[in-house]
Amino acid sequence: MSEKPIEGNGKAFLVLLLPISFLIIFLVTTWRILLAAILLVIGFKVWQEYQWQQWTVRVNPIFHQLVRENQGRITPMDLAIRGNFPGTTAKRYLDSKASEFGASILNSEDAGQSYYFITASILGNILDSSEPVKELPAQPVTTTARSLLAPPPTPQEEPETESLPQPTHDQAKRSLEKQLIFGSLIQSELAKRLNVYSSTVYKRRNDPEFPEWSRSKDPDGIAWSYSEKTKEFFPVEEEG
Repeated sequence: MSEKPIEGNGKAFLVLLLPISFLIIFLVTTWRILLAAILLVIGFKVWQEYQWQQWTVRVNPIFHQLVRENQGRITPMDLAIRGNFPGTTAKRYLDSKASEFGASILNSEDAGQSYYFITASILGNILDSSEPVKELPAQPVTTTARSLLAPPPTPQEEPETESLPQPTHDQAKRSLEKQLIFGSLIQSELAKRLNVYSSTVYKRRNDPEFPEWSRSKDPDGIAWSYSEKTKEFFPVEEEG
């Protein structure tokens, strides 16, 4: 009775032993070929990575220029058109840069996938645009102020007085020169001069009508223009 289980176990062992034996024989006879194939695959992957690194070095200047021009927002199509390479390559490059710099990736139906890279200058513009014009704190009304707020007595008829003289061109020029210490104004300074919010100047700065609009707001009637290169505002020189 005990011989049957032993015989069954022997057959099961032989069933397992045959495939293992064939596998060992195959590895012994073909290990050189397998090793060569593995080394070939590893070498090909290393070569591809080297080629990719060399390619990204050439594309980096285009990427940096697009970041400055588009205020940090780039799409794969923008990069592909500027660099003249496939969109899949542009997306792979932007994915690597987004992982490197921690950029935000947003999907929209109109523009597709957009990558947002925030630099120090872009962050400064955002903060300037969100900074409202500071208002002076309300002062407590004193007894003297209450007396001034009281309705004045009915004045008697007096001869008309001459109107105050308007500031001359030289006086307006000197007032402007006091503010233009460095020959230009930043966004928050110009907003205070025009008595508007800094975000209003930020939204209108690239409009073609910005000089005329700023002239209508400027106390001295000066037209202003925006320089994209220096991120500053300069007075427009009058012709003639």
